[in-house]
Amino acid sequence: MKKKILVVLFLGLFSLLVLPSFALAGGHGHKHAVKKGILLVAFGSSIPEAQISFKNIDKKTKKTFKNIPVHWAYTSKIIRKKLARQGTYLDSVATALAKMMDQGFTHVAVQSLHTIRGEEYDELVRTAHAFKSMPEGINHIVIGAPLLSTQNDMEKVVAAIIKNIPRKRKKKEAVVLMGHGTHHPANAFYAALMFNLQRQDPNIFVGTVEGSPEIGDIKAMLKEKRIKKAYLMPFMSVAGDHARNDMAGDEDDSWKSVLTKARVKCSVVLKGTAEYDNMVNIWIEHLKAAMAHF
Repeated sequence: MKKKILVVLFLGLFSLLVLPSFALAGGHGHKHAVKKGILLVAFGSSIPEAQISFKNIDKKTKKTFKNIPVHWAYTSKIIRKKLARQGTYLDSVATALAKMMDQGFTHVAVQSLHTIRGEEYDELVRTAHAFKSMPEGINHIVIGAPLLSTQNDMEKVVAAIIKNIPRKRKKKEAVVLMGHGTHHPANAFYAALMFNLQRQDPNIFVGTVEGSPEIGDIKAMLKEKRIKKAYLMPFMSVAGDHARNDMAGDEDDSWKSVLTKARVKCSVVLKGTAEYDNMVNIWIEHLKAAMAHF
């Protein structure tokens, strides 16, 4: 009899201590009216001329998903601070998602506008996943893949690059693409891109600012092929600081200067990949795939 009383008392005490926590956790499961939203996430740029890329993506996204609100976030803290000093305020991913959560969004597609699955993308994934477990938070968050994620993406990007090369370029002239580069293992995408491009056109080269291949590698390849002219094009969503200074600047270490000293005449094309509709369409397809989960 004493044992039964103790069991009853124990169960009563257990319910008092534990059930409130179940109720609190269960608050996340309350049914709310479905409210879908899109969060476009880019590294960002503080250069006014580069904003045309983001405007193009924004326009095409809103045209494709007409009744779904579109929000923006920049992953670069440095760029957000620069813009704030100029009177333009962009949210971080965490701040943007917190605002959307507060506004009652239940389903959010977070579209990465990065080129590869590098460090910035990994950080985006970790931040977005953190919002999934918050009580009364966003019920469903799906992340759209960056530009280059699969071999199918690779084939589409290769086709787009070849189509976007200036028509006046001759076959014996080189096209040199500048990617950002990273110490992340995903940097291998750049070498893979060059391999796939050269299967179509042996005089297209891909280098990086902060990874491999480097400009020294590209210079050696051009010298080996005795190429005398090269078109320099950014392989980044925007023609920002790297494109305008590291690629096309007048400093001694810019790509234009390095190649000019090597007797390669340079013609610069200052257009980010997001200025080309055929490139933006690849990101849009990834966003469609993310939205299909809702």
